[in-house]
Amino acid sequence: MDYNWNWGVLFEEQYLSWLISGVGWTFSVALSAWVLALLVGVLIGVGRTLPNRPIAFLCTTYVEIFRNVPLLVQLFLWYFVVPEIVPQDMGRWMKRDMPNPEFVTAVIGLGLYTASRVAEQVRAGINAVGKGLVAASYANGFSTAQTYRYVLLPISFRLIVPPMTSEFLTIFKNSSLALTIGLLELTAQSQQIAEYTFQGFEAYTAATIIYVVIALMATVIAQMLEKYTQIPGFVGKA
Repeated sequence: MDYNWNWGVLFEEQYLSWLISGVGWTFSVALSAWVLALLVGVLIGVGRTLPNRPIAFLCTTYVEIFRNVPLLVQLFLWYFVVPEIVPQDMGRWMKRDMPNPEFVTAVIGLGLYTASRVAEQVRAGINAVGKGLVAASYANGFSTAQTYRYVLLPISFRLIVPPMTSEFLTIFKNSSLALTIGLLELTAQSQQIAEYTFQGFEAYTAATIIYVVIALMATVIAQMLEKYTQIPGFVGKA
């Protein structure tokens, strides 16, 4: 293949600043969406396990809707459709005056989508604790709220560290879809470099390496956290 390789283009001031900017937006979107996903996902996951049927039904409905609608469709709905169906003044503000509408939309869309996946992990962790501990807590006079606070949640949160690592990595990868609504994150900046320089291999290779480094860093941190939070008898060797 007759291709003119030029890795030096990535270190030119303009294009290097684009990559750095893209990494910054990727981290901003992914971490902000992760915070939202944790807050909403924990509430939804706990709600799915409550003995209150209406609450459990509503939480299950949330999970089924957000988990089964493609993320790209959800981003389009939040960015293009929602401003048209809310009251006119609010819609005008969302389209014209809201600071960084692409960023806000990406965080909301990605965060609420990931929350449905986090909720499933939380629900699975609570169910993995076992009925024996729950029965023992009630036998000792704990209320439902106290059982969750002192028994179920402290144990389940430690059990779900490994699967939550996968969700954390996934939210970084899914952040690349934000380019479809105009956010210049890492993938979008790589695409822009490729279009300006015609050095597509170099641009996308740089993006790939950065994503791999992020994934490796997150994996190492997660393994350390998993080892620290491991519960003898539940995960790993006692």
